[in-house]
Amino acid sequence: MRQYWWVNHKQTFNQEIEHQYLWSPKTSSNGARNRFYDNMRVANPGDLVLSYANQFIRYVGRLADFAFTAPKPSEFGATGAYWNNEGWLLPVFWTRLDPPIRPRDLLSLIGPLLPEKYSPLQPETGKGNQGVYLAAIPREIHDIVTAHAHVDVVGLETGGANRLAFRTVTDELDDRVEARIRSDLNLDDTIRNATIQARRGQGTFRSNVQKVEKACRLTGITNPALLIASHIRPWRSCETADQRLDGANGLLLTPDADLLFDRGFISFEDSGEVRVSPRFDQGDLRRLGLGEHAWKQLGFSEAPMPWLAQGFSDSQRAYLNYHRGQVYIT
Repeated sequence: MRQYWWVNHKQTFNQEIEHQYLWSPKTSSNGARNRFYDNMRVANPGDLVLSYANQFIRYVGRLADFAFTAPKPSEFGATGAYWNNEGWLLPVFWTRLDPPIRPRDLLSLIGPLLPEKYSPLQPETGKGNQGVYLAAIPREIHDIVTAHAHVDVVGLETGGANRLAFRTVTDELDDRVEARIRSDLNLDDTIRNATIQARRGQGTFRSNVQKVEKACRLTGITNPALLIASHIRPWRSCETADQRLDGANGLLLTPDADLLFDRGFISFEDSGEVRVSPRFDQGDLRRLGLGEHAWKQLGFSEAPMPWLAQGFSDSQRAYLNYHRGQVYIT
Protein backbone atom coordinates (compact mmCIF):
# COMPACT_ATOMS: atom_id res chain seq x y z
CA MET A 1 0.00 0.00 0.00
CA ARG A 2 1.45 3.35 -1.07
CA GLN A 3 2.40 5.77 1.70
CA TYR A 4 2.63 9.56 1.49
CA TRP A 5 5.34 11.74 3.01
CA TRP A 6 6.34 15.35 3.54
CA VAL A 7 9.98 16.41 3.90
CA ASN A 8 11.15 19.70 5.43
CA HIS A 9 14.63 20.16 4.00
CA LYS A 10 15.46 23.83 3.71
CA GLN A 11 19.11 23.28 4.64
CA THR A 12 19.77 20.57 2.08
CA PHE A 13 17.06 21.28 -0.52
CA ASN A 14 19.35 22.22 -3.40
CA GLN A 15 21.67 19.25 -2.98
CA GLU A 16 18.93 16.67 -2.45
CA ILE A 17 16.89 17.82 -5.44
CA GLU A 18 19.91 18.04 -7.76
CA HIS A 19 21.26 14.61 -6.81
CA GLN A 20 17.84 12.97 -6.40
CA TYR A 21 17.83 11.61 -2.88
CA LEU A 22 17.00 12.36 0.74
CA TRP A 23 19.65 11.97 3.44
CA SER A 24 19.32 12.07 7.20
CA PRO A 25 21.41 11.12 10.21
CA LYS A 26 20.37 7.92 11.95
CA THR A 27 19.88 9.55 15.35
CA SER A 28 19.59 13.01 16.87
CA SER A 29 22.81 14.79 17.85
CA ASN A 30 22.48 13.43 21.41
CA GLY A 31 22.26 9.85 20.12
CA ALA A 32 18.52 9.49 20.75
CA ARG A 33 16.12 7.83 18.33
CA ASN A 34 14.36 10.30 16.06
CA ARG A 35 10.95 9.50 14.58
CA PHE A 36 11.60 11.56 11.45
CA TYR A 37 14.90 9.80 10.77
CA ASP A 38 13.38 6.40 11.53
CA ASN A 39 10.79 7.16 8.84
CA MET A 40 13.57 6.92 6.26
CA ARG A 41 13.60 3.16 6.88
CA VAL A 42 9.80 2.88 7.01
CA ALA A 43 9.35 4.38 3.54
CA ASN A 44 8.93 2.01 0.60
CA PRO A 45 9.80 2.21 -3.09
CA GLY A 46 6.87 3.79 -4.91
CA ASP A 47 5.81 6.03 -2.03
CA LEU A 48 5.31 9.72 -2.86
CA VAL A 49 6.87 12.65 -1.01
CA LEU A 50 6.26 16.41 -1.08
CA SER A 51 9.37 18.62 -0.90
CA TYR A 52 8.95 21.70 1.32
CA ALA A 53 11.58 24.43 1.62
CA ASN A 54 11.54 28.20 1.99
CA GLN A 55 7.73 28.27 2.42
CA PHE A 56 6.99 26.47 -0.86
CA ILE A 57 6.42 22.96 -2.18
CA ARG A 58 8.30 22.92 -5.46
CA TYR A 59 8.70 19.20 -6.13
CA VAL A 60 6.93 15.90 -5.63
CA GLY A 61 9.06 12.78 -5.60
CA ARG A 62 8.65 9.04 -6.01
CA LEU A 63 10.84 6.91 -3.78
CA ALA A 64 13.00 4.76 -6.03
CA ASP A 65 14.35 2.29 -3.47
CA PHE A 66 14.63 1.47 0.22
CA ALA A 67 16.89 3.67 2.34
CA PHE A 68 20.39 2.35 2.99
CA THR A 69 23.42 3.31 5.05
CA ALA A 70 25.54 6.03 3.45
CA PRO A 71 28.04 8.68 4.57
CA LYS A 72 26.90 12.29 4.74
CA PRO A 73 27.02 13.61 1.16
CA SER A 74 30.14 15.64 0.47
CA GLU A 75 28.05 18.23 -1.40
CA PHE A 76 26.49 19.24 1.95
CA GLY A 77 29.76 21.00 2.78
CA ALA A 78 29.53 22.68 6.19
CA THR A 79 25.76 22.20 6.36
CA GLY A 80 24.78 20.00 9.30
CA ALA A 81 28.27 20.01 10.78
CA TYR A 82 26.79 18.62 14.02
CA TRP A 83 25.24 15.60 12.25
CA ASN A 84 26.89 12.21 12.48
CA ASN A 85 28.77 11.26 9.33
CA GLU A 86 26.82 8.03 8.83
CA GLY A 87 23.14 8.22 7.94
CA TRP A 88 20.31 6.98 5.72
CA LEU A 89 20.20 7.72 2.00
CA LEU A 90 16.83 7.37 0.27
CA PRO A 91 16.86 7.59 -3.58
CA VAL A 92 14.05 9.81 -4.89
CA PHE A 93 12.99 10.72 -8.43
CA TRP A 94 11.89 14.37 -8.22
CA THR A 95 9.35 16.04 -10.52
CA ARG A 96 8.74 19.80 -10.52
CA LEU A 97 5.38 21.30 -9.55
CA ASP A 98 4.22 24.12 -11.81
CA PRO A 99 3.49 26.51 -10.22
CA PRO A 100 5.07 25.96 -6.79
CA ILE A 101 2.55 25.70 -3.98
CA ARG A 102 2.66 27.73 -0.77
CA PRO A 103 0.96 25.59 1.91
CA ARG A 104 -0.10 28.72 3.82
CA ASP A 105 -2.42 29.55 0.90
CA LEU A 106 -4.14 26.16 1.26
CA LEU A 107 -4.15 26.07 5.04
CA SER A 108 -7.95 26.03 5.29
CA LEU A 109 -7.93 22.79 3.28
CA ILE A 110 -4.87 20.97 4.58
CA GLY A 111 -4.77 22.31 8.15
CA PRO A 112 -7.57 20.06 9.44
CA LEU A 113 -5.88 17.04 7.83
CA LEU A 114 -2.47 17.50 9.43
CA PRO A 115 -1.49 14.79 11.95
CA GLU A 116 -2.04 15.79 15.56
CA LYS A 117 1.39 14.34 16.38
CA TYR A 118 4.51 14.58 14.22
CA SER A 119 2.99 17.19 11.93
CA PRO A 120 5.37 18.78 9.40
CA LEU A 121 3.51 22.11 9.59
CA GLN A 122 2.05 24.34 12.26
CA PRO A 123 -1.69 24.16 11.52
CA GLU A 124 -2.29 27.72 12.78
CA THR A 125 0.40 29.48 10.71
CA GLY A 126 1.40 27.09 7.93
CA LYS A 127 5.06 27.37 8.89
CA GLY A 128 7.27 24.31 8.89
CA ASN A 129 7.82 22.70 12.29
CA GLN A 130 11.40 22.97 13.52
CA GLY A 131 13.13 19.63 13.89
CA VAL A 132 10.79 17.77 11.54
CA TYR A 133 12.41 16.05 8.56
CA LEU A 134 10.45 13.20 6.93
CA ALA A 135 6.86 13.04 8.21
CA ALA A 136 3.95 10.80 7.22
CA ILE A 137 0.88 12.60 5.86
CA PRO A 138 -2.57 11.48 4.70
CA ARG A 139 -3.01 10.98 0.96
CA GLU A 140 -5.61 13.76 0.99
CA ILE A 141 -2.93 16.39 1.69
CA HIS A 142 -0.85 15.16 -1.24
CA ASP A 143 -3.92 15.21 -3.51
CA ILE A 144 -4.91 18.74 -2.48
CA VAL A 145 -1.42 20.09 -3.15
CA THR A 146 -0.99 18.38 -6.52
CA ALA A 147 -4.52 19.36 -7.61
CA HIS A 148 -3.39 23.01 -7.55
CA ALA A 149 -0.39 22.51 -9.85
CA HIS A 150 0.60 20.62 -12.97
CA VAL A 151 2.44 17.37 -12.32
CA ASP A 152 3.99 15.16 -15.00
CA VAL A 153 2.32 12.03 -13.62
CA VAL A 154 3.74 9.68 -16.27
CA GLY A 155 7.25 10.99 -15.70
CA LEU A 156 6.83 10.78 -11.95
CA GLU A 157 5.75 7.14 -12.07
CA THR A 158 8.27 5.89 -14.64
CA GLY A 159 11.30 8.17 -14.56
CA GLY A 160 14.63 7.62 -12.92
CA ALA A 161 14.55 3.84 -12.71
CA ASN A 162 18.00 3.27 -14.18
CA ARG A 163 19.78 6.32 -12.79
CA LEU A 164 18.59 5.61 -9.28
CA ALA A 165 19.32 1.89 -9.22
CA PHE A 166 20.84 0.76 -5.91
CA ARG A 167 24.10 -0.37 -7.52
CA THR A 168 24.48 2.94 -9.35
CA VAL A 169 24.08 5.02 -6.20
CA THR A 170 26.29 2.81 -4.02
CA ASP A 171 28.99 2.64 -6.70
CA GLU A 172 29.12 6.44 -6.63
CA LEU A 173 29.41 6.40 -2.83
CA ASP A 174 32.15 3.77 -3.01
CA ASP A 175 34.01 5.87 -5.59
CA ARG A 176 34.12 8.75 -3.12
CA VAL A 177 35.44 6.52 -0.33
CA GLU A 178 38.05 5.06 -2.66
CA ALA A 179 39.20 8.57 -3.63
CA ARG A 180 39.74 9.39 0.06
CA ILE A 181 41.72 6.18 0.56
CA ARG A 182 43.92 6.90 -2.46
CA SER A 183 44.75 10.35 -1.08
CA ASP A 184 45.40 9.15 2.49
CA LEU A 185 49.12 9.68 2.99
CA ASN A 186 49.02 7.87 6.34
CA LEU A 187 48.40 4.53 4.63
CA ASP A 188 51.24 2.28 3.53
CA ASP A 189 51.09 1.62 -0.23
CA THR A 190 50.57 -2.11 0.32
CA ILE A 191 47.66 -1.53 2.71
CA ARG A 192 46.18 1.13 0.43
CA ASN A 193 46.20 -1.20 -2.58
CA ALA A 194 44.80 -4.12 -0.57
CA THR A 195 42.04 -1.92 0.85
CA ILE A 196 41.04 -0.75 -2.63
CA GLN A 197 41.03 -4.34 -3.93
CA ALA A 198 38.81 -5.31 -1.00
CA ARG A 199 36.07 -3.06 -2.38
CA ARG A 200 35.39 -5.74 -4.99
CA GLY A 201 36.10 -8.70 -2.76
CA GLN A 202 39.57 -9.34 -4.18
CA GLY A 203 43.14 -9.73 -2.97
CA THR A 204 44.02 -9.90 0.70
CA PHE A 205 40.40 -9.56 1.83
CA ARG A 206 39.26 -12.57 -0.19
CA SER A 207 42.16 -14.64 1.11
CA ASN A 208 41.30 -13.67 4.67
CA VAL A 209 37.62 -14.58 4.20
CA GLN A 210 38.55 -17.96 2.73
CA LYS A 211 40.44 -18.75 5.92
CA VAL A 212 37.18 -18.30 7.86
CA GLU A 213 34.40 -19.38 5.46
CA LYS A 214 34.36 -22.45 3.20
CA ALA A 215 30.92 -22.29 1.54
CA CYS A 216 28.01 -19.99 0.72
CA ARG A 217 25.94 -19.64 3.89
CA LEU A 218 22.72 -19.58 1.89
CA THR A 219 23.24 -22.27 -0.77
CA GLY A 220 26.14 -24.37 0.51
CA ILE A 221 28.08 -24.05 -2.77
CA THR A 222 31.82 -24.56 -2.20
CA ASN A 223 33.27 -23.97 -5.69
CA PRO A 224 35.44 -20.81 -5.27
CA ALA A 225 34.80 -19.84 -8.90
CA LEU A 226 31.10 -19.38 -8.07
CA LEU A 227 31.56 -17.41 -4.85
CA ILE A 228 31.97 -13.71 -4.07
CA ALA A 229 33.79 -12.47 -0.97
CA SER A 230 31.16 -10.11 0.41
CA HIS A 231 31.60 -7.66 3.28
CA ILE A 232 29.21 -8.05 6.22
CA ARG A 233 29.67 -4.44 7.30
CA PRO A 234 29.72 -2.73 3.90
CA TRP A 235 33.10 -1.64 2.59
CA ARG A 236 31.95 1.99 2.35
CA SER A 237 30.78 1.95 5.98
CA CYS A 238 33.94 0.51 7.52
CA GLU A 239 35.86 2.93 9.71
CA THR A 240 39.38 1.54 9.23
CA ALA A 241 41.49 -0.40 6.75
CA ASP A 242 41.61 -3.24 9.28
CA GLN A 243 37.82 -3.60 9.13
CA ARG A 244 37.89 -3.59 5.33
CA LEU A 245 40.47 -6.39 5.28
CA ASP A 246 39.22 -8.45 8.23
CA GLY A 247 38.26 -11.98 7.19
CA ALA A 248 35.67 -12.04 9.98
CA ASN A 249 33.93 -9.17 8.17
CA GLY A 250 33.21 -11.34 5.16
CA LEU A 251 31.09 -14.16 3.78
CA LEU A 252 31.48 -16.30 0.69
CA LEU A 253 28.21 -15.99 -1.24
CA THR A 254 26.88 -16.86 -4.67
CA PRO A 255 26.04 -13.78 -6.80
CA ASP A 256 22.29 -13.98 -6.06
CA ALA A 257 22.90 -14.43 -2.34
CA ASP A 258 25.46 -11.60 -2.38
CA LEU A 259 22.92 -9.22 -3.93
CA LEU A 260 20.23 -10.15 -1.39
CA PHE A 261 22.67 -9.78 1.52
CA ASP A 262 24.21 -6.53 0.27
CA ARG A 263 20.75 -5.04 -0.27
CA GLY A 264 19.53 -6.10 3.18
CA PHE A 265 16.85 -8.51 1.98
CA ILE A 266 18.49 -11.29 3.98
CA SER A 267 20.78 -11.46 6.98
CA PHE A 268 21.95 -14.18 9.36
CA GLU A 269 21.37 -14.94 13.01
CA ASP A 270 24.40 -15.59 15.21
CA SER A 271 23.35 -19.25 15.10
CA GLY A 272 23.75 -19.32 11.30
CA GLU A 273 20.04 -19.31 10.51
CA VAL A 274 18.89 -17.14 7.60
CA ARG A 275 16.75 -14.09 8.37
CA VAL A 276 14.52 -12.97 5.47
CA SER A 277 13.20 -9.39 5.37
CA PRO A 278 9.41 -9.18 5.82
CA ARG A 279 9.48 -6.52 3.08
CA PHE A 280 10.99 -8.91 0.54
CA ASP A 281 8.61 -11.03 -1.51
CA GLN A 282 9.30 -14.59 -0.39
CA GLY A 283 7.81 -15.72 -3.68
CA ASP A 284 10.77 -14.04 -5.35
CA LEU A 285 13.06 -16.03 -3.06
CA ARG A 286 11.47 -19.21 -4.34
CA ARG A 287 11.63 -18.02 -7.95
CA LEU A 288 15.34 -17.39 -7.50
CA GLY A 289 15.64 -21.04 -6.51
CA LEU A 290 16.71 -20.10 -2.99
CA GLY A 291 13.51 -20.85 -1.08
CA GLU A 292 14.65 -24.11 0.49
CA HIS A 293 17.66 -22.39 1.99
CA ALA A 294 15.60 -19.95 4.07
CA TRP A 295 14.28 -23.03 5.78
CA LYS A 296 12.99 -21.55 9.02
CA GLN A 297 10.98 -18.71 7.48
CA LEU A 298 9.48 -20.99 4.85
CA GLY A 299 8.21 -23.67 7.20
CA PHE A 300 10.93 -26.36 7.33
CA SER A 301 11.17 -28.07 10.72
CA GLU A 302 14.94 -28.33 10.50
CA ALA A 303 17.75 -27.19 8.25
CA PRO A 304 17.72 -29.36 5.09
CA MET A 305 21.49 -28.85 4.76
CA PRO A 306 23.73 -29.00 7.86
CA TRP A 307 25.91 -25.98 7.04
CA LEU A 308 22.83 -23.71 7.23
CA ALA A 309 22.65 -24.18 11.02
CA GLN A 310 26.34 -23.66 11.83
CA GLY A 311 26.99 -20.68 14.10
CA PHE A 312 29.35 -17.77 13.63
CA SER A 313 32.45 -16.87 15.63
CA ASP A 314 32.42 -14.02 18.15
CA SER A 315 34.35 -11.79 15.72
CA GLN A 316 31.82 -12.44 12.96
CA ARG A 317 28.90 -11.81 15.31
CA ALA A 318 30.02 -8.25 15.95
CA TYR A 319 29.85 -7.50 12.23
CA LEU A 320 26.56 -9.37 11.83
CA ASN A 321 25.06 -7.26 14.61
CA TYR A 322 25.88 -4.19 12.51
CA HIS A 323 24.38 -5.79 9.39
CA ARG A 324 21.13 -6.72 11.13
CA GLY A 325 20.75 -3.23 12.60
CA GLN A 326 22.02 -1.01 9.80
CA VAL A 327 21.67 -2.95 6.51
CA TYR A 328 18.91 -5.53 6.95
CA ILE A 329 15.49 -4.14 6.00
CA THR A 330 12.98 -4.70 8.81
